[in-house]
Amino acid sequence: MAHRRLTPVFVALRSGLHLVFVGLTVLVIVRAVVAPTETSGLVIGLSVVLLGVYGAGALVAKRGRDRGRAGGIVWLALLVILWAALLGLTPEAAYLVFPLFFLDLHLLGRRWGSLAIIAMTALAIVTLGLHGGWSVGGVVGPLVGAGVALLIGLGYQALAREAEEREALMAELVATRDQLAATEHESGVIAERARLAREIHDTVAQGLSSIQMLLHAAERADPGRLGVEHIRLARETAAANLVETRRFIRELTPPDLDDHGLGGVLRRLAATQWATQGLDVQVRVSDALALPMHVQTALLRIAQGAIANVIQHADARTATITLAVDASSVLFTIVDDGVGFDTTAATDDSAARSDSFGLHATRERVQQLGGALTVDSAPGRGTRLAVELALTGVAS
Repeated sequence: MAHRRLTPVFVALRSGLHLVFVGLTVLVIVRAVVAPTETSGLVIGLSVVLLGVYGAGALVAKRGRDRGRAGGIVWLALLVILWAALLGLTPEAAYLVFPLFFLDLHLLGRRWGSLAIIAMTALAIVTLGLHGGWSVGGVVGPLVGAGVALLIGLGYQALAREAEEREALMAELVATRDQLAATEHESGVIAERARLAREIHDTVAQGLSSIQMLLHAAERADPGRLGVEHIRLARETAAANLVETRRFIRELTPPDLDDHGLGGVLRRLAATQWATQGLDVQVRVSDALALPMHVQTALLRIAQGAIANVIQHADARTATITLAVDASSVLFTIVDDGVGFDTTAATDDSAARSDSFGLHATRERVQQLGGALTVDSAPGRGTRLAVELALTGVAS
């Protein structure tokens, strides 16, 4: 019998079935002892063997060591054979057919279990007739028992199906709850990023802009004064930091992925921002993506950083962004026809060069997602950047 989690009702029904079987078998043994016949010893021996086989099967099923339906059918066949042999020796064994009816339905299903019940009922009626002569009780008793067993067994199966459906519904509700929690977490992260972007824009960026303007005014007011070189250096430093701050604000600002999706946002960037800078970007990303929002956001940031490097350093005319998704993985590639670079030198010099720092930041972002980044490039033959993520292991 298949081992599965049962509700208290099912546990009670199964325990009751075990008690009925053991009690009726003990009754057969007691009858053989109280009213001994020539076959009493054989009846007692067969009854003990029947109890042992039944107990062994029930114990295996309880501990979950059964080997599926085939093992249960073999166990049932042994019980029926022992019961039939015992029935040929004593009419009291006919009572044992009642708990066996439930095993028929449970292990053989509705169709074959019902046929087995009919066959065993006929065998019980015929054997009772041969033992003590034909009577109404000998016919009606097994028939009533079979009918009651069918009704109870079918009701048990209906309850079991309802319990399975309820468990499936609970599992679905738990999964939905987890998805809602993840969505709320993502929404909170996006809202916090937007708040930080606003705060930085209203404080640091505005302050740097004001410092730059003031230094520029001081530089123009008296170009020949002592220390003007320091003023110019301070202005240029403030200007450079203002550019970095504004880039940081753009990266913090949540992308419009909810309405347009990753493909839509990339195509819009390709047609506006990147096209105006002289780069033709082809986007091969489906609009019907089922990726988590944080994964789409990360891929968008990777694409923005990679295309920025292409525009600034690669001297490329075209670039292609491709996203391939299957059941277990994501492959995101960005390919350009630029001048390329020495990846070994870029890795060794990553602390000093801004473009290598961007590549290092991209690698860290991919590692946070549990993926792998591959950069294939060489001087004179363009660059291919590939991000591979396993969907089952994507970190949130």
